[in-house]
Amino acid sequence: MVKSNFHIEALSAQHLDQYNALLRYAFQVTEKTLQEYGWEEDDIKQSKFPILERANVWGCFDGSELVSQFAVYPLEMNIHSVVYPIGFVTSVATYPEYSGMGLMSRLMKRGLTEMRKNGQSLTLLYPYSIPLYRKRGWEIVSDKMSYRIRDVQLPKLIDVPGYVRRVPWDNPDFMKLHTRFAKQTHGCLFRNPLAWEEYWRWNEDDTAVAVYYDAADRPTGYMVYLIRDDVMSIREMIYINSEARKGLMKYVSAHESMINEVGGSNYFSEPIAFSLEDSDIRETIRPYIMGRIVDVEMFLKNYRFEPEAAGKITLVISDPFLEWNDRPFTVSFRDGKGTLSNEEAERRASMSIGTLTTLLLGYKRASELAKLDRIEADEATLRLLDNALIPEKPYISDYI
Repeated sequence: MVKSNFHIEALSAQHLDQYNALLRYAFQVTEKTLQEYGWEEDDIKQSKFPILERANVWGCFDGSELVSQFAVYPLEMNIHSVVYPIGFVTSVATYPEYSGMGLMSRLMKRGLTEMRKNGQSLTLLYPYSIPLYRKRGWEIVSDKMSYRIRDVQLPKLIDVPGYVRRVPWDNPDFMKLHTRFAKQTHGCLFRNPLAWEEYWRWNEDDTAVAVYYDAADRPTGYMVYLIRDDVMSIREMIYINSEARKGLMKYVSAHESMINEVGGSNYFSEPIAFSLEDSDIRETIRPYIMGRIVDVEMFLKNYRFEPEAAGKITLVISDPFLEWNDRPFTVSFRDGKGTLSNEEAERRASMSIGTLTTLLLGYKRASELAKLDRIEADEATLRLLDNALIPEKPYISDYI
């Protein structure tokens, strides 16, 4: 292979066969595996076609052969009650014989540059290698907590004024509820049609949806679940208020005679054990989504600070991958709003772009990051940062 034959171009529908072939090779998904899920050949071929239609996808070619690819799907995210346009990175793949040649770095740089042009100041991804993405400026911003509850540990005698109904997966109350939830939940992604398609891709035929309605017949919570082999697996449970949470747990408990165990995942960054009468359950935690600020200046201009805090700080950011971020940024904040200037502030904090990302999204506090040697700043500056930033961890349950 000759390096001069490599070139990058945007992918389109004409590249569908090569795009799918690379994805399936990289992730070792065989046609047999897909057909075991009941997919026909045309379904397999078209499964990722919407990505090519609606995402920005770049590929690196060796002559006419696609050998590496990188897709960015446009979404919106609630960041402390501000709706940010973001790019969700997906379909990252390179044939192994082309690894170590810098092709993915070139594609990443192209993708991040285009995101900046499109006004997307933040990017997210589900990492297959945390160290690899950390080297390029991404950092962990959310966790996934998995739990197992024995049937005898399920809550008893829950009293709520509302009721639960099972509904079809395309029920409008169900989908509107998620939008309502996203509007009030820091970190939550707003699901557009493709996000819903990806959500249901594997489980539509097997899963059930239950919606909790309050006494006024208003939907205020839902759960998506599957019962198989005496286990209820809760894929997602969201609720607008405590009443809906209790109502859904009452519904889960109503299955006690049908199941031996309940399992599921929680993205609220808080263990659920404390909320149960019998808290001796099994919970595990693992990193889930990584994030990266694409353009610091653009991100800070829209960022919402703690309304009661006021001050000024210079953030000295290290970002060798994106040169426009590799410099100091001075921000003044008051009444929840930030203003950028070129003046040097008395308070200075130095950190990498990944550390800044996890800090501003609320996954880690400044004082915590300083103890891990991720921020260089004096105690007064750390207190200023901790007081200026809203102490909410992001809820991120989706990936494309």
